[in-house]
Amino acid sequence: MTIHVGVLTVSDRCARGLRVDESGPALRREIERRGWKMLRCRVVPDEQPQIKEILLRWCDEGDISLILTTGGTGLSPRDITPEATREVLDKELSGFGELMRSSAVRTTPTAALSRALAGSRGKTLIINLPGSPKGAAQSLSSVADLVPHALAMLDGAGHAEKETPHARS
Repeated sequence: MTIHVGVLTVSDRCARGLRVDESGPALRREIERRGWKMLRCRVVPDEQPQIKEILLRWCDEGDISLILTTGGTGLSPRDITPEATREVLDKELSGFGELMRSSAVRTTPTAALSRALAGSRGKTLIINLPGSPKGAAQSLSSVADLVPHALAMLDGAGHAEKETPHARS
């Protein structure tokens, strides 16, 4: 199964052309390295209605199975990506955020301040990643092996049944 990805960079400075988006291209490299296919890439300012509108559209159009956001997960007053994401989710996957933070904090103690989260809307998985190229790529790497299974579950696949001593007849 090919995983179709949309990357949404959330950054006031990148949206205004004051800074070049480096996180989106860093994620593109990770996506291609994994054999996934990037279908969309967009840069928006830290504006909750714009973030929410794009997430809704990309999820509801049905051709993207994974949306990666980068940026807006910190503590500054303009960092609102998790809030915008939470508004569109059907289900939140707290383990993804926990895994990303616990993995990153080993090399970057301030990663504990990240508010990145993940969840699903319909059959689409959304993962918030940090705004730095290194942080975005490392965080994606820490959860990437879970993505195919999560997408299979969203598509209706069940867990593989394992026989337990209690289940035997």
